[in-house]
Amino acid sequence: QVHVVESGGGLVQPGGSLRLSCAASGFIFSRYAMRWYRQAPGKERELVAGIGTISKITNYADFVKGRFTISRDNAKNTVYLQMNSLKPEDTGVYLCVAIWGDFNHWGQGTQVTVSS
Repeated sequence: QVHVVESGGGLVQPGGSLRLSCAASGFIFSRYAMRWYRQAPGKERELVAGIGTISKITNYADFVKGRFTISRDNAKNTVYLQMNSLKPEDTGVYLCVAIWGDFNHWGQGTQVTVSS
């Protein structure tokens, strides 16, 4: 059975940091590219960052470049999103997705709230 579970969200002040984790099971994790998306209330879901499989090539949305870092540990079937210098506009539900061809496995998301 496939499971994708995000964790690590919470309430943080502007300028603070959080580290999100996405733990996967039930499929061959190392074959899948991994991405983080976010969705704020009233807004469309947007891509935050992605990471390849063995090569671990990364890509970032312009609005997080220099602040967020995506990484993966294939031995632990986990992908991470280190978020620094957080801004109120980073508030939203952060979702993890595993992608391999036509196969997509989404998690339920973790809430990140940046507020003083």
